[in-house]
Amino acid sequence: MKKFVLSMVTLASLAFADGNITYKIDGKDYEAYYVNATKNAPLVFMVHDWDGITDYEIKRASMLKELGYSVFAVDLYGKGVRPTELADKKAMTKSLYDNREEMRKRLNAGFEEAKKLGLNTSNSVGMGYCFGGSSILEMARSGAELKAFIPFHGNLATPNGQDYKNTKGNIVVFHGSADTVVPFSEFADLAVELEKTGINHEMITYSKAPHAFSVFGAKSYEEVADKKSWKRFTEVLEETLK
Repeated sequence: MKKFVLSMVTLASLAFADGNITYKIDGKDYEAYYVNATKNAPLVFMVHDWDGITDYEIKRASMLKELGYSVFAVDLYGKGVRPTELADKKAMTKSLYDNREEMRKRLNAGFEEAKKLGLNTSNSVGMGYCFGGSSILEMARSGAELKAFIPFHGNLATPNGQDYKNTKGNIVVFHGSADTVVPFSEFADLAVELEKTGINHEMITYSKAPHAFSVFGAKSYEEVADKKSWKRFTEVLEETLK
């Protein structure tokens, strides 16, 4: 009996373990990172920045777990592909910006993998940082079944031939007014497009906040904008994930 009880405890602890998960897309290995807060906890589907899944995404996942959310950080590059040089980061993002169908395939495959793990994909939102923010808007336009799509300092331009007519969830955008990488015109154009399409949205800008304002330790880090956007983000999660 004691052995049986110990086995059950071990299984229960494994069910809520954090770690990496390897899966395949078209025969290629991808490696996501996930944390499981509790059984049936609401899920935050996270998309990494242009350098792949790093300590930054893992730290944010840990912060969300402390708030009671499970997290699945999807891998859009492939197992072991974590570019560190600027040219490599640009090349990796360009390869997916130029092939939106492939980007959607990798996003959807990750979402299905989260479902296979038993994470609560039916009560979930998507979010991402920079390149990940752009990717999560791609997922929104694809008609994915998430309750909200939340980019932090992502590219906001809608690709030619695309629109938000199939979008199922709300859009919440966090953007820096001092962002010189993503022009403010993209922010304004997106607001007009979402309003015209009838998509519920909330779009917030922060003064003195440059591109990548939320990245801890980076030259671009802007503490006030980071803390304010995180506070509002957690409020949106509470409002959305019942």
